[in-house]
Amino acid sequence: MGKVIAIANQKGGVGKTTTAINLAASLAVLEKKVLIIDADPQANTTSGLNFAPDNDEKRTLYELMIGQISVEDALIQTEIGNLHMIPSHINLVGVEIEMLDADNRETILKRVIAPVRDVYDYIIIDCSPSLGLITVNALAAADSVIIPVQPEFFALEGLGKLLQTIRIVQNGVNMQLTIEGFLITMFDGRTRVHTQVVAQMRERFSDMVFNTIIQRNIRLSEAPSHGKPIILYDIMSNGSTNYLNLAKEVIDKNEPQAKKI
Repeated sequence: MGKVIAIANQKGGVGKTTTAINLAASLAVLEKKVLIIDADPQANTTSGLNFAPDNDEKRTLYELMIGQISVEDALIQTEIGNLHMIPSHINLVGVEIEMLDADNRETILKRVIAPVRDVYDYIIIDCSPSLGLITVNALAAADSVIIPVQPEFFALEGLGKLLQTIRIVQNGVNMQLTIEGFLITMFDGRTRVHTQVVAQMRERFSDMVFNTIIQRNIRLSEAPSHGKPIILYDIMSNGSTNYLNLAKEVIDKNEPQAKKI
């Protein structure tokens, strides 16, 4: 059975979508079969993988969650052979209203992706920067959550609300949900505060913080405008190396029997 990992943080601008796209692409390049689900109405993951939902807006997560299409119909092939996507669309904002009277509304996403869960080694869900019902659905469907954290003091203060939401989901609809790890993003080693915050994170959360750190990298920020993950846009960049290392760390953690790559 595939591992479902949600990428979540209610704070915007921390590299959540960048992480979802590039972790999924790196896992696929490392010969894992991967599905990425864009669970954010802003659809940045969708456009970041060179797909415009307006071209085919009847095959998105919105139609899947309201029961108009099957999960197989929602799958989109990306430029990377092992990577499929379920795209998003601005219509997704309406799902929360339409789910108000639905039975077991917190687990709709879990149920609709169940038919293909065994098809993939990893399913990556990019959550919206909010803690609404769609994000709760993502956490209910996930085995674990990766929390991207920008190394700023205010970013640490905002973790409490997210961790509280995770505990609520654990106590309610998904007792098996775990934290895959905290991921330091947008790191600049020349900045003293960044170094201090990373030290605080490791002291506070210990081995729950990934060894891999995502460095601030201009090529990484350019890649989405070209509709490509960094590994296709500039494989020699620090961003590409960082996310390949993260993918290897995720594989090593979840597949201890796997041959080291």
